[in-house]
Amino acid sequence: MNDHYILIGEDDSDDRYLIQSAFDENNFTDTIKFLVNGVEIVQHLEDVLNGSCPKHYPRFILMDLNMPKMDGKETLQKIKQHSEFQKIPVIIFSTNSNEQEMRRCYELGANSYITKPNNFDNLVKTIAAVRSYWLEMTNIPQ
Repeated sequence: MNDHYILIGEDDSDDRYLIQSAFDENNFTDTIKFLVNGVEIVQHLEDVLNGSCPKHYPRFILMDLNMPKMDGKETLQKIKQHSEFQKIPVIIFSTNSNEQEMRRCYELGANSYITKPNNFDNLVKTIAAVRSYWLEMTNIPQ
């Protein structure tokens, strides 16, 4: 059994459904763990670190910026400031295409910033490209 997974931070249920559908459309069988806010993401990583769940970090984190409780920028900052978590690739996946927002995310340590596609066909292609690139970059067998 493969213990590796992709962690996705997305609070919108429609977007979660579309992202899962894009993985399915590509015939990807990766385990995906959806969390709905930054507090849950950081808590999950701390649980992995403390051994209260299996000792595997996600292959990468795909995360929206606009989440409740702790937004994507705050979450990104917490992840990248932690010596153990900072090696996990974090890809910001947002509808916001503002250059200042993008620049700020890169300053905080984002590994990539991708604007969410405006239709399902482009989402399927984007998910395929993101998955392919970041699984290859993490050198974890598929």
